[in-house]
Amino acid sequence: MTQDLTPPPKVTRPLRWDAHACLPLHPDASFAPLQRYAAQGVDYVSINVGMDMNPVEQVMAVIAGFRARLGAEPERYALVGTVAEIEAARAAGVLAIGFDLEGALPLLERPEMVALYRSLGVKQIHLAYNRNNSVAGGCHDSEQGLTTLGRRMVEAVNAAGLLMDCSHTGRRSTLDIMAASSAPVIFSHANPAALVEHGRNITDEQIQACAATGGVVCINGISAFLASEQPAADDLARHAAYVADLVGAAHVGLGLDVCFSEPGLDDDPPSGLDRAYWWPASAGYGQGLTQIRYAPVETWGEIETALRRAGFSAAEAAGVMGGHMAQVARQVWGG
Repeated sequence: MTQDLTPPPKVTRPLRWDAHACLPLHPDASFAPLQRYAAQGVDYVSINVGMDMNPVEQVMAVIAGFRARLGAEPERYALVGTVAEIEAARAAGVLAIGFDLEGALPLLERPEMVALYRSLGVKQIHLAYNRNNSVAGGCHDSEQGLTTLGRRMVEAVNAAGLLMDCSHTGRRSTLDIMAASSAPVIFSHANPAALVEHGRNITDEQIQACAATGGVVCINGISAFLASEQPAADDLARHAAYVADLVGAAHVGLGLDVCFSEPGLDDDPPSGLDRAYWWPASAGYGQGLTQIRYAPVETWGEIETALRRAGFSAAEAAGVMGGHMAQVARQVWGG
């Protein structure tokens, strides 16, 4: 009998997708922290490249710097545009990266800017960061709905094939966005307000509206939004289970929102930053986010077990850890 030398099929674990993380907003920021994701088996990470308080010149410098760094280390990173490219990077042992924008101010009130950012690697965007602007309302400001310009921005986001994100956005504006969007809408890093009452957390109405679009609510690992002094996997699983019980496990994902710092790099805008305005102490941030703690990247190694303890099946846990976001991204990005 001839010996069969065909290698056995490669067994791979489910895709792991972190919908939001932050490096220092500086073109020379170290990418070393990203290797912690790779070590935990994370396949895709969305990296922030700018917020409403960052001027466009800073955002563009960050994008240029990050793109150059990614291009210089193809054995470690790949800037991707489709889920198929994420899967190819994974097969090659490379961490897939996409960019995200937090707020509409970097769009300069020009809907055509959305497609430009898309061409530079931005894959998701929300339209307000904590405070109101000419496009949408922020979650830590007076209630404001989506403006006429905001509706045009949602159309531009849909047309360009970006993930329409509602994190950091005010309740009324999120509901307007989800009603206006022709594509699934996500919350890349938001937790249920029913478990922890906080302006950054989202109501059952918002969660249900997101699910109605076919979207995903990604649970974050921020202490104030979990009511946990040192966030752990079981805290994330508890919030994930709440969303799953409300709208189904198919609408749950993860976006830990780990924010890395680097001594010597100033990621504030050149003109200075009023931290008390963007992150008000009344919302529990302390002075300059001093009261915020993050679930570490290494939490990824514990999440699957925590999800199973919280009642998710193996298939549901796999979806929460990445499959659900991949499904939405295929719809929105194409490919």
